[in-house]
Amino acid sequence: MTDIFDETRLDDPACLERADRHLRNLAEAGARVRREASGSAELVGSLAGDGAPRAVVAAGTDARLLRAVLEPWSPVPFVAWPGPGLPGWAGTLDLVVVLSPEDDPEAVPIVAEANRRGCLLVVACPEHSLLAEASAGRHRTLLPTQTHDALAVAVVMLQALHKLGVGTEVVADDVAHALDEVAVECSPHQEVGFNPGKDLALALADDLPLVWGGSVLAARAARRVAEALRRSSGRPALAADARHLLPVIAGTRRRDVFADPFADPTGTLGRPGLVVLDDRADDPSIQVIRRRLDGAARDHDVRVDVISTGEESPVARYASLLASGLYAAAYLAVGLGREQATA
Repeated sequence: MTDIFDETRLDDPACLERADRHLRNLAEAGARVRREASGSAELVGSLAGDGAPRAVVAAGTDARLLRAVLEPWSPVPFVAWPGPGLPGWAGTLDLVVVLSPEDDPEAVPIVAEANRRGCLLVVACPEHSLLAEASAGRHRTLLPTQTHDALAVAVVMLQALHKLGVGTEVVADDVAHALDEVAVECSPHQEVGFNPGKDLALALADDLPLVWGGSVLAARAARRVAEALRRSSGRPALAADARHLLPVIAGTRRRDVFADPFADPTGTLGRPGLVVLDDRADDPSIQVIRRRLDGAARDHDVRVDVISTGEESPVARYASLLASGLYAAAYLAVGLGREQATA
């Protein structure tokens, strides 16, 4: 491994071949959404809401994604609960939903407690798993997972919650199409200059990324993208609200155009680089914050790169932004010779 970014690696067939497993996994994200939706279509279609629950408690993988999507629409309180156990007030009038595409043992006490209290329970997990066994009960609905893809499983859970009357409609094909579009644009066969994933990786080659998303969903995607950038580069990457990013930007010295990079090769390494995830949110307050970040970056000579999406539905926009960021992280690993870090 090396910490020196080599642009030529991004179009080198041998380097891309070593990253093939991870890049292929990203490219198949849309197919996994379709597979999960198809496998659960009959079961989800049979669900019917018999009156809204008093509240919804979501736990497990991507519970916060469910909250980000549904909180603005849900007619009842929606809580993303980190566990262990359940909040003290949860009981027979409440709905507990658990996502665990990889059979997370930490979710077992949650479903056991939900059964003990008589909560309505919807669980998405492998059909033959410890969690499926622990959650068995007359108030449980099991959504057997087809893959280990957290986003694909979350889409199915969102569809189930819509049928139960506590969420907005999510069309799986829209989400899958958004992921397919990113996969085409960011294909390893697309060269630098024509590939937004490679181009962003090149832009972040010497930067410490500050990732910002204005809406709740864009902010959720920003956190996931920052996690991927940290994992792929072995360097810090921060996703946060503007109030936390602005002091970092404001403390950045402007570049010295007369500095000799060969005399001090580390002089430009570690400067913040702002990555904006733009999901076309039309909230005026978000636009004000965006202008404030752009202005601060301009004043302190901090590079700004934008990941944008033209998708219509909120979950499809989230999926598009997330996939674009994950591709950039994968290509950053390729440029740094860290292909195995993302495997």
